[in-house]
Amino acid sequence: MDRKLKPTSILSYWTLRYFTILFIVLLALTAAVVWWTNRETMDSRQQAAELLAQEITDHLDSTNGIIAIPPNMNAIIEKRSKFFKGGAKLCVIVTDKDGKLLYSNEPITQEDLPKWLNDRLDKSRLPGLHAVPAPIIYNGNTLGQVTLLYPTESMFRRPEVQLALGLLLVSLTALGWLMIYLLSRKLARPIRHVASAAREISHGNYDIELNANAKERELGELIVSFKEMAGKLQQLEHSRSFMLAGLTHELKTPVTSAKGLIHAVKEKVVQDEEADEFLDIALQETGRLERMIADLLDYNALAAGLVQASVRRLDVAELLSEITYQWTLHQDGDIREPELSLHGHPIEVEGDPLRIQQIIVNLLNNSAQSKHPDRPLQILITLSKQSDGYAEILVADNGSGIPLSEQSLVFERFFRGEHKKQNVRGLGLGLAFSKLLAQTQKGNLALSESSEEGTAFTLTLPLVSKE
Repeated sequence: MDRKLKPTSILSYWTLRYFTILFIVLLALTAAVVWWTNRETMDSRQQAAELLAQEITDHLDSTNGIIAIPPNMNAIIEKRSKFFKGGAKLCVIVTDKDGKLLYSNEPITQEDLPKWLNDRLDKSRLPGLHAVPAPIIYNGNTLGQVTLLYPTESMFRRPEVQLALGLLLVSLTALGWLMIYLLSRKLARPIRHVASAAREISHGNYDIELNANAKERELGELIVSFKEMAGKLQQLEHSRSFMLAGLTHELKTPVTSAKGLIHAVKEKVVQDEEADEFLDIALQETGRLERMIADLLDYNALAAGLVQASVRRLDVAELLSEITYQWTLHQDGDIREPELSLHGHPIEVEGDPLRIQQIIVNLLNNSAQSKHPDRPLQILITLSKQSDGYAEILVADNGSGIPLSEQSLVFERFFRGEHKKQNVRGLGLGLAFSKLLAQTQKGNLALSESSEEGTAFTLTLPLVSKE
């Protein structure tokens, strides 16, 4: 079972994790620097102690194998001690070859000497001091030994150094955290605005204000895309409400009309022949309602992929001739048969003849409905063969045309132009349904052009492949 994570803001998420990672990295880096510096310091002290011990042996005068301590030995040691940790106290012990104490700048007795030297020389390094021996050689013979004891306390144990190191670590961590905090806040601010705008859209408010002048290209593209999406959603919501109102009105009108006519007959408001006429009109209204519902069901079934076209090999020129002839028989006497401009050679396409007939008949009906009142209707159907493997059927008329503001919406579901609303009853599914039918047959239906001189639609269908 998945554990539900507690949501957190980008600002808190990144600043907290960056602070933790930065602190761990700086702490590890500090530990490495302290270890390396301490090691280098100890090595430097070791080398300096060895050189100083050797220098002290050079100051010891030996005559006939006897070690002579110079009178200024204390001054020499005091001067050389400045090389160790800012003047740390050094302990210098001079003994002969028999281990007899000849000199010490610290109060050490002969009785304490064996224990003192042996402890430090055997263990090499004791807390606080480290011993460096240097033999006194005269004419190849060892006369004695100079033992130098120097402090081994690390500089990082000093309170002032620890305080400075701690302040440096805290300062770098705070500075890094402040930098990522400011950057994260700058990145999170436009994202919060977009999230707030998304909440407004979810509540039905599409009038949002977003500043698209972000310096970051990705954020600018996000804001611009979101604003475009909000505009599209607002347009779609407006279209949905408008189309739903039109759909409701179109379905309600025949129901109300039929109900009123039947009620008049039932209440004997009309009788005899007039009553029969009322019933005929009511029957026509219910038939119109039935066709609207059938169109709606067909469109939904096709859009859901429940209806498939039966694709087969067709002579498209012969099919167009048959479709136009049958369509003309059902029109009024003042509408002439469409003029056909067919290709000189047979053109075979892969498609469903019934679905192609539905598309062409719908285009012809639209042309008839858009007839200009001042000129007779003329429809021209042109068939041509394209080089891209498609046949093109152009259906053009000299009707009143489609306004420019409506041309981008003609294939939208339930969209009906102002001219059709006033003169023709329907749901606005004809062109949307026809486009789906064309796409189901691997073709397409598009608006080629439209003006006050007429309108032209182009239907493309795939040619029969050579294979």
